[in-house]
Amino acid sequence: MGRLVPAVTRALDILELFLDGDGTLSAPDIVRRLQLPRTTVHELVTTLAARSYIVQVPGQPGRYRLGVRPYQLGSRYAEQLDLAAEGQQVARSVAETCDETVHVAILEGTDVIYIAKVDSTHAVRMVSAAGRRLPAHCTSVGKMLLASLPEPELSSRIPDDADLVAMTPNSITDPAALREALAEIRLRGLAVESRESNPDVSCVAAPVRDRTGQVVAALSISVPMIRWSDERRAELEQLAAKGAVELSERLGHRTVA
Repeated sequence: MGRLVPAVTRALDILELFLDGDGTLSAPDIVRRLQLPRTTVHELVTTLAARSYIVQVPGQPGRYRLGVRPYQLGSRYAEQLDLAAEGQQVARSVAETCDETVHVAILEGTDVIYIAKVDSTHAVRMVSAAGRRLPAHCTSVGKMLLASLPEPELSSRIPDDADLVAMTPNSITDPAALREALAEIRLRGLAVESRESNPDVSCVAAPVRDRTGQVVAALSISVPMIRWSDERRAELEQLAAKGAVELSERLGHRTVA
């Protein structure tokens, strides 16, 4: 790995300061927060302004905000993103950590479609494939995605008199019961499915967001019942949440601490 260039590092440090607060900064603000010499900050700010990375705030002399160039770069980055490809990479990392089957899925109508999948190395594991479609209400990823819909959209997709198919005896088939489950998922920010799509498998799922904060997918970890327990569930919930955050960040979502 090559040597880091101090001037470039400092310039990037300045740009990243604009991610916090109200998005505006003065040169004294930068001096104070980065503990840099005033002359250095003045030179860097002048250079960044000349290249349209920052611009002066109208009516506020000496204060700056981000310019058009970071937006152009971010837009180009977003154009190159591929949810399936990014999801496959994150799913692989999560699967390597827990050695269970990991999926990334999207919602289409009232079904989920798996767009990425990495298998467990265990002999006993969930059998599935990318591209498979399942009823959303029977899966953890599907319930996570349904819970993320605005109420009017959820009602249009699953009305009160909807006929919900059962994949196993544990599947939710009553729309009212499903709505209760979705309300709990919204509160927890995580979804759990216990033998609702497969009588031998339970799953946990977490939401994946794009750069606008909208939920666009969900990441799940599926576990055969022979390896399922309350302790294992808690562990996998944390891992699924962490993986979903990583994928969200790859899609441009900024996680607020």
